[in-house]
Amino acid sequence: MTTDKSTAEFSFRSVAVVVFLPTLLFSIGEGALIPLIPVAATNLGASLAIAGVISGMVMIGELVGDIPSGWLVSKIGERVAMIGASAISVLAVLGAVLAPNVWVLAAAIFVLGLSTAVFALARHAFMASYVPIQYRARALSTLGGVFRAGLFIGPLIAAPVIHLTGGAQGAFWIMVVSCLAAVLILIFLPDPESVFSRASHPQAAHSTHAAGTQSPGARSNGLFHTIWNSRGVLVRMGSGAALISAMRATRTIILPLWAVSLGVSEVNTALIIGIAGGVDFALFYASGQIMDRFGRMFSAIPSLIGLGLGMLLLAFTHDSPNAVGWFIAAAGLLAVANGIGSGILMTLGADLAPVGSPAPFLGAWRFTGDLGAAGAPLLVGGLTAVLSVSFAAGLIGVVGILGAIHLARIMPRYLQPRPGRRLP
Repeated sequence: MTTDKSTAEFSFRSVAVVVFLPTLLFSIGEGALIPLIPVAATNLGASLAIAGVISGMVMIGELVGDIPSGWLVSKIGERVAMIGASAISVLAVLGAVLAPNVWVLAAAIFVLGLSTAVFALARHAFMASYVPIQYRARALSTLGGVFRAGLFIGPLIAAPVIHLTGGAQGAFWIMVVSCLAAVLILIFLPDPESVFSRASHPQAAHSTHAAGTQSPGARSNGLFHTIWNSRGVLVRMGSGAALISAMRATRTIILPLWAVSLGVSEVNTALIIGIAGGVDFALFYASGQIMDRFGRMFSAIPSLIGLGLGMLLLAFTHDSPNAVGWFIAAAGLLAVANGIGSGILMTLGADLAPVGSPAPFLGAWRFTGDLGAAGAPLLVGGLTAVLSVSFAAGLIGVVGILGAIHLARIMPRYLQPRPGRRLP
């Protein structure tokens, strides 16, 4: 494989501060705030059910904001979009802190979800546009790892802040400080769009989308035109993205439910899930290496199969004498499977996005994934209520295996093999 000048000049250090650091700060704020939304809601008199709905407003806001954020980022640019999203997040959090009732709190959390969608889309579009394709998967999996690190660090910072302030809303100020710090970094550091240009990294804008690849003039096509031209890939590959997101979301729901159903103590539950989360986080860069060296299928397919097998392992061992041991084994398997798929959705979106202006397509792509993530809790909750948590895990496991088969069939159709590489 030849290495052009643009590739030789690229390094992870060159994007670490301008992209990874603002992402880390933003995700630290989210990690500190999101777990305490139900507490803030109940403090305002909300019932447990209403508190759960208000917590879900973050995901609903992201889902609603995914497609419009693609249009917005394509109009104002990635850097301005991240600055604006951070500023709006600060206003939303202040609204949540000062909320006199649950309705104002719900509205503030919804706006926070909208701004999160814009921030996430902008950082995704930047990486898709400026990072050479040879490094794309590693860069995007690292971006996913940075986000996971922030979600891990946030609660650790929140605990002493809550202790010092005497209330859960003290953690909300962590989000304010994090967003303001991100804004300062984005304002005072050089604009990444001037440091890295699409012209200097022609491969970064290259799409491996085998059907309907657009020219650099695609920037003027607009949001709905881009979505319409890409409807085939959004339906077929997007359904695979929705399945991956649904499996990931199911994992975060099933494991705590399983621990409760087995009577595992809260301390041991936190320990088991925490260790599994550490394993998941540790594999993010390995996932990028797999995708860049061998192709996207070698990350996506094993990840889905592992997630499906982990769910099936839970489903068939709930009533066994060693159920807790099997639970620990399944949590480890699910963590490894999720870890080796780190960054896969962002990488596939960048690969499939039209040349020139990826943001509109990426907005629709992220919507398909978020739709799967939003629907998974409803499916698991409904199946558990009507049948059992074992049946829910078993059905989700089968869906994961079928999803792997689906992606194995369609990924070669939509992703072109790159020179010197195997089929993705």
